[in-house]
Amino acid sequence: MLQIQQQKKNKTMSNFDLKAYWQLETQEHETIARKTIETLQGSFSACLESCAKAVTNGNKIMLFGNGGSAADAQHLATELSVRFIKDRAPIAGLALTTDTSTLTAAGNDYGYDYIFSRQIEALGNKGDIAIAISTSGNSANIIKAIEMAKEKGITIIGFSGKSGGKMHDICDHILIVPSQTTARIQEMHILLGHMLCGALEQKLGLVS
Repeated sequence: MLQIQQQKKNKTMSNFDLKAYWQLETQEHETIARKTIETLQGSFSACLESCAKAVTNGNKIMLFGNGGSAADAQHLATELSVRFIKDRAPIAGLALTTDTSTLTAAGNDYGYDYIFSRQIEALGNKGDIAIAISTSGNSANIIKAIEMAKEKGITIIGFSGKSGGKMHDICDHILIVPSQTTARIQEMHILLGHMLCGALEQKLGLVS
């Protein structure tokens, strides 16, 4: 029995065409990157202007998302608050995805849908920026966080994909990656996030 299972496993492995897989994945990435470049510059410019205004006025940028998007929120908040490429003054960036005590307490006491909205209610101020990251645009806890941000006069920037989902109509600015593939959307989110960090540094005159 074990020998038969091993033979089946070896056969399955031998049928994998790495070259074809490599070409398909990288070609799709290139296609989506090109479409992103062609379609999102205007929306990106609006996001940059809002972030620059907020930081200039002494406000902060809060980022949040689930799963891979949580990692992106943490990553980009660090690029802002520490540095991106060169040493410069810090930019107030805060990930709402990293405090396990807050996340688990809010999830336990109020429900998972409220893990971000509760933090925005506690920490957000009028004039701040909330960057909501969701590949589908439909995550319940993201939507509730956006609703809370609206109540507090916080500008909402969405990073999404596909149709933009529910986020499409409730964000002040939204970057919708033109793809249906979660992996490609996430790849473009980190590209756009890095570009936002770099452009913000230069627009604020923090680097030359």
